[in-house]
Amino acid sequence: MALHGLSSVTVGVPNLAETRDYYTDFGLAPGEDGWLSTRDGGRQLRLVQAPTRRLVELVVRAEHFDDLGVISDRLTRLGVRVSLEADHLTAYEPVAGFRVTVRVAEPLRQESSPAPVPNGPGRIARATERAPGVLRADPVRPRKLGHVVIGSVDQPATQRFFTKGLGFKLSDEIAGRAAFLRCSTDHHNVLVMSGPVNFLHHSSWQVDDLDEVGRGATGMLDGHPERHVWGLGRHHAGSNFFWYLKDPAGNFSEYYSDMDCIVDDQLWTPEAVEGAKGLFSWGPPPPPSFLEPEDLAALMTGAHQAG
Repeated sequence: MALHGLSSVTVGVPNLAETRDYYTDFGLAPGEDGWLSTRDGGRQLRLVQAPTRRLVELVVRAEHFDDLGVISDRLTRLGVRVSLEADHLTAYEPVAGFRVTVRVAEPLRQESSPAPVPNGPGRIARATERAPGVLRADPVRPRKLGHVVIGSVDQPATQRFFTKGLGFKLSDEIAGRAAFLRCSTDHHNVLVMSGPVNFLHHSSWQVDDLDEVGRGATGMLDGHPERHVWGLGRHHAGSNFFWYLKDPAGNFSEYYSDMDCIVDDQLWTPEAVEGAKGLFSWGPPPPPSFLEPEDLAALMTGAHQAG
């Protein structure tokens, strides 16, 4: 695959210091110029001042310099203006207007984390000791940025930009509403959904396992119950465990683990899922505010700023 994952996301927010504190609590390490870092991916979230919350930029990693020319040609055929430089290209998504930079970069290398085998019926894998998950005391720190979810007033056009232009591949879809798209072996790196306004729905951050999903979320809720949105549960599309929280600007952030990985495109058949199955396999039902964030009306009023 010419592309191999997301490098970073830049998000505009009106309350910069408060939102930065939230993501520091979330486990991202603060640095200079508004950047926050994951354990494995480095600087992967940048917060900048904006009148309303909005997606500003996605940076995607590409394997080779030649890939940039191929992507530039495809985008040009779609009528998208492209700026092509020696080691990167820049284009603007035609519906919402956020910037996408494709940059030649080394693949992200991740050391595997220990995966303890649980005890089960007829199987004692852990004898005479407590489960490691209940003994952890260190703060949860996300390993990498996994995906972003984008609301678009013209979902098919935004999907074409990512697939026909940038070269993302379709993994699954929610019939008539959303498409799960990948630029790596992860099941999805971008999800494009229909919306009444262009907006960033959420960013999703990988942690080691289910215990880290639970520890991270419960730590975030300690003293801040208003941060809770939806969880704990397990998605059907992507299969990952999830727990969603809300930052002070109104963006959702997700801890996830155990995402499907598609290492052979020929062996994967995209599925069009419908109803509740399109959202989750088990867990509490999503609240209305997850499907339609409470500030959408305000974003629609300032839609020219919310792209």
